[in-house]
Amino acid sequence: MMAEDTTIASAAALIAQTLRDYGCDVEAVFRKVGIDSAAALQPEARLPVRQMQQLWRAALEASGDPCLSIALAERMQPAALHGLGFAWLVSETLMDALERLVRYQRVISTVADFRLQQEGDEIVLVVEAARQGDGERVEFVSLETGMAVFVRMCRLANGSDFSPARVTMRRSRPPCAARFDAFYAAPVEYGAKRNALYFPLSLVQKRLPNANPELARINDRVVADYLGRFERGSLSMQVRALLIDMLPRGQPDQAEVARALNMSARNLQRRLRAEGKGFRQLLDETRRELAIQYLQDTRRSIGEITYLLGFSEPSNFTRAFRRWKGISPNEFRRRR
Repeated sequence: MMAEDTTIASAAALIAQTLRDYGCDVEAVFRKVGIDSAAALQPEARLPVRQMQQLWRAALEASGDPCLSIALAERMQPAALHGLGFAWLVSETLMDALERLVRYQRVISTVADFRLQQEGDEIVLVVEAARQGDGERVEFVSLETGMAVFVRMCRLANGSDFSPARVTMRRSRPPCAARFDAFYAAPVEYGAKRNALYFPLSLVQKRLPNANPELARINDRVVADYLGRFERGSLSMQVRALLIDMLPRGQPDQAEVARALNMSARNLQRRLRAEGKGFRQLLDETRRELAIQYLQDTRRSIGEITYLLGFSEPSNFTRAFRRWKGISPNEFRRRR
């Protein structure tokens, strides 16, 4: 049976704070969707995506503000993103911070589909939902809030005058579009094909003023531990754990992993698909995440990392890393 999709409860706490500032009856709004507002304040709490989407709709209705996402982002503090928020602030560059966001996006929501890609001289952060979350449509305000929060985090890390190059949104132009323009301080396109933030490549590669790789790694471990606790029952997390253990012995195949889980390869494939994952995808993601982690430890040689990731030759690792990052492992290491 597929695990229920969840969202970090700090999103509900942020909604409560904002609605309170609007003079709304917060308890009534939360009762309407069956959420305990006190439970949302617990630091490691999570809420079903199904309920959160109902809360987003109820919050829009109660506030009467079509630009509620801006008000939410302006009130957001880094702790709302758990350890990810603190790791973001001490990342080496904004590129590192955005990569952390994509790597640990399930902290925010298990239906998140955040992707980072280079298009010409721009880095594009695509902010979408992988699926619709237990039959509930994912409200545009939840995705818009995510986009605005990520820009706020960039400003907290890089300076208040930071702005993306441009912004695209799927939604139609709202009556309060001027507030979006003022917040982003960048051109905003409505009715676009995707929700995305565009950043100049040169800007996201600059070292951040509070960069602290050791603190960032400490918070990475906090985030990884948190994910491990709430995803322990997830099959994809079990597969990731097995891959990490098996990779130093060579690239494992789906049948080998299925045997370790006491199921058939076909059953493994079916159950992973139910979680929105595939075996090849998990293998590639696990290798990518481990490669970035290992390369930050300068005591490890490229040969050792090649072995730990299950590649037969350093050239195979280099080709894979160029596909992931657009640069070689050695160049990635030099830039740090």
